[in-house]
Amino acid sequence: MDNGTRIKVKDFNFYYTNNHCLKDITFDIANCQVTSIIGPSGCGKTTFLRCINRMNDLIPGTRAEGLLQIDGRDIYDKELDVVDLRKQVGMVFQKPNPFPKTIFENVAYGLRINGIGDRRFLQERVEQSLKDTALWDEVKDRLNDNGLAISGGQQQRLCVARALAIQPEVILMDEPASALDPISTAKLEELIVHLKEKYTIVIVTHNMQQAARISDVTAFFMQGDLVEFGKTGEIFTKPKKKITEEYITGRFG
Repeated sequence: MDNGTRIKVKDFNFYYTNNHCLKDITFDIANCQVTSIIGPSGCGKTTFLRCINRMNDLIPGTRAEGLLQIDGRDIYDKELDVVDLRKQVGMVFQKPNPFPKTIFENVAYGLRINGIGDRRFLQERVEQSLKDTALWDEVKDRLNDNGLAISGGQQQRLCVARALAIQPEVILMDEPASALDPISTAKLEELIVHLKEKYTIVIVTHNMQQAARISDVTAFFMQGDLVEFGKTGEIFTKPKKKITEEYITGRFG
């Protein structure tokens, strides 16, 4: 699939009341690639991620300036329907957060709230989403079990399946493996690499090895600034800025 620009960010600034959290961020996120965002705690990584589906709008006193486009459309345009935006941009959070519903209903949830009730269509979409997350064979005989009854790693893949069911184009992941054991983390990483064949993925991670393993390009944030952006291999082996090298080699952060 074409690796043209899916998300364009130009001179983008974001404020929590008087706190200038993101400062003149400019870079492009390509289609069907994994873009990882790294940087120390409090550097603006998660704030930036949440700007892409306007989740920060829910916090009083926030404002955005500059350009943030998806497929050529300014997502901060006053005419834009935020509900439609969030169908286009799925989100997976740091801790697995299945709903206290059956596995089937967890995956079908987004479809149901969008008014889809056709049983056969729901069954097909749930099955496909579970197959896409390599979960189908593990849970196909347990679709009526509570989503909270499966392991943490399975719960996180269930949350990915829930995001996929509404067929987004972009998937945002905020530290998706931070609560998982090494085996579940490896499965999730394998899944992310598989999903980029169809989706544009932006992942925030503290784990340098994870960023190096799964991402095509990496953005390094520091105190609200984009310090460096480029191919992951180059950022990790030949960073242009000394501060990037110091962060990646663990001298601070």
